[in-house]
Amino acid sequence: MNWPYELQIGWRYTRAGRGGRRNRFISFISGVSVLGIALGVAALIIVLSVMNGFQKEVRDRMLSVIAHVELIDARGGGMPDWQPLATKARENKAVIGSAPFVASQALVARGEEMKGTMVRGIDPAYELSVTPLAAQLTKEGVLTRLKPGEWGIVLGAELARSLGVFDGDKITIAAPGGQVTPAGVQPRFRTFTLVGTFRSGHYEYDNGLALIHIQDAARLFRVEGATGVQVKLKDVHEARNVARELALSLGPEVIVRDWTRTNANWFDAVQIEKRLMSIILTLIVAVAAFNLVSTLVMTVTDKQADIAILRTLGASPRSIMGIFMVQGAASGVIGTLAGVLLGLGVAFNLDVIVPAIEQLLNVSFLPGSIYLISHMPSDPQQGDIIPIALSSLALAFLATLYPSWRASRVQPAEALRYE
Repeated sequence: MNWPYELQIGWRYTRAGRGGRRNRFISFISGVSVLGIALGVAALIIVLSVMNGFQKEVRDRMLSVIAHVELIDARGGGMPDWQPLATKARENKAVIGSAPFVASQALVARGEEMKGTMVRGIDPAYELSVTPLAAQLTKEGVLTRLKPGEWGIVLGAELARSLGVFDGDKITIAAPGGQVTPAGVQPRFRTFTLVGTFRSGHYEYDNGLALIHIQDAARLFRVEGATGVQVKLKDVHEARNVARELALSLGPEVIVRDWTRTNANWFDAVQIEKRLMSIILTLIVAVAAFNLVSTLVMTVTDKQADIAILRTLGASPRSIMGIFMVQGAASGVIGTLAGVLLGLGVAFNLDVIVPAIEQLLNVSFLPGSIYLISHMPSDPQQGDIIPIALSSLALAFLATLYPSWRASRVQPAEALRYE
């Protein structure tokens, strides 16, 4: 082959496993280093894929209940005519649906049981175009039971269970504020009839959300029309950018909040957890990569005579350095590629691997009675895999620099003195 001799010799050293006990030991240490890199890269890909899977599951369940973007009157009053605002918002090509809403905190009571909850007034005709939950409830015939003036209410399944109510039962809602009477300020109560329940799969909403008709909500909370407009986007990942565009086009009279802002605590916690986990697992890859240092140091010590002969034949220090850099880089590339293939193989087949392990060990990692998600989700993303592979290669390359530099400093006369 017409490859440079640095490449050929470096590759030969990488494959060397014969020629005595010492060579076999060096080859074993090199194999361990490659295996360590592969396992570290695979672990990083699998863990981040599982975290992405959980994030996607929770996000999808969250966005089945709430809208991608909310438009709220900055003055804090109602919107008697919300249609012009919705029409102007739909001028943005990323917006595909809009619906009015009235939302407020309230107390829901049944007998001695009382719980704080978010009461959201919706228009069943428009809500279909905004949230998947509304489409599901309409298909089941639940939302059609919300009629203005009949004071019907739909509760989250966990909220209904904690209150001990069933379809047709009466519950009382205490609205914030009060009304002035000769006896003083009295709280405002309204009796509702439970017409259905929903289960979104997200405990926060199943245990703390109630849906009523928007006209009933406007009367209960003394709001004209609506308190805001919900907006659905083509791409949920573009919520922040679209919210910024809507804020500029709608002006300061309208507060624009995307779902990452309304759920900032959850969103930020997931990002921080993912970032920290990436750092921790990258350190594992770094430890494995820097095991190459010991391998190359032993190889340089063992190949002193070879280095001296090459120098006397005219090889430059840079060429000697290149030989050992090729050896270390080859180990890094092999370990990284093996780790990527192993990690992707496991990440794409977790739905088969995890049940097999559960059946073999007779355990359940995610019991359905405890966790909302009963399976191990996985979502490998290119944006994670490429940085992982590049970081592994960079660490392996850095690990080769010092031993290779030491090899280039070997003096032929000193190396051959005792040969």
